[in-house]
Amino acid sequence: MEKKEKQLQDVTEQIAKTKIEIEKYIVGQSNVIDQVLWTIFAGGHALLEGLPGLGKTMLVRTISNVMDLDFSRIQFTPDLMPSDITGTMMIEPSEEGNRQSFVFHQGPVFANILLADEINRSTPKTQSSLLEAMGEKTVTVMGDTKDLPQPFFVLATQNPLDLEGTYPLPEAQMDRFLMKINVAYPSKEELKQIVIHTTGNLTPKVSKIIDKSMIIDIQNLANEILVSEEMLDYAVHLIMATHPDNENATELVKKYVRYGSGPRGLQALIRIAKVRAISAGRFHISKGDVKQAVKPVLRHRLFLNFEGEASGITSDEIVDEIIVSIGETT
Repeated sequence: MEKKEKQLQDVTEQIAKTKIEIEKYIVGQSNVIDQVLWTIFAGGHALLEGLPGLGKTMLVRTISNVMDLDFSRIQFTPDLMPSDITGTMMIEPSEEGNRQSFVFHQGPVFANILLADEINRSTPKTQSSLLEAMGEKTVTVMGDTKDLPQPFFVLATQNPLDLEGTYPLPEAQMDRFLMKINVAYPSKEELKQIVIHTTGNLTPKVSKIIDKSMIIDIQNLANEILVSEEMLDYAVHLIMATHPDNENATELVKKYVRYGSGPRGLQALIRIAKVRAISAGRFHISKGDVKQAVKPVLRHRLFLNFEGEASGITSDEIVDEIIVSIGETT
């Protein structure tokens, strides 16, 4: 038991050091950094939504440097093809030149962190080429299945305003993302710091804090975090309350939600809560862990009906009402 406690203490310190190192370069966005780290240590993928210029790309690149991970970036465009992501078989002659054979050339998906920039700007056919990579962490080309490097994460970005020429992600792909993270506009003081960091001669440099093996160790430790029956019931109630035909559904859910969260939502909620418990140095999850995770876990898993879309109500507002409602009944 003492060995496990020492391991937990070391991991908690490493996570804290990792965040501090990232914040040397990324100004503000403390909640965003926390949520991206939770996603990575839970072994999942994240969708970052925010206006251009808020540092989403730089955040992902900085994380890859601090964690010593292989980084790859794809700019999604309407003419991007699936083979531009996964790689393709190419005919190459033998050294003697008397015969030819197919040789696989890896695409940018073969990395530890794949930044899918403006993922909603490519066609559904291209978007779907990431489904296998995100779900099974493999790529199949011409019937040959290849394993991706471990650990593997997709961190995708999208712009919430400029929707001209975009292709909204289908529900199946949205569900593959463990969390949808909203990147907020910086405050006045943060804007000043951004200018100081980016327009002067003293550009902050970050150091490697953890590596691939440590990330996998943290993921394994997260699997051992205890989930009491009470906390599991609480999480299940939250998920069930997102369905309009459930007895615990709130008025907003009944009025505006077409479909609620599926089982992946519950899995994501528990996985993120476990990592947050580790970050706090605990071997068990608390109600606070679940509450902190529920918005980014559910905001892309609630599908509004026409009335909901027209009313302008947000998924976060609906989730807020669910949290209050479930808190009163449990």
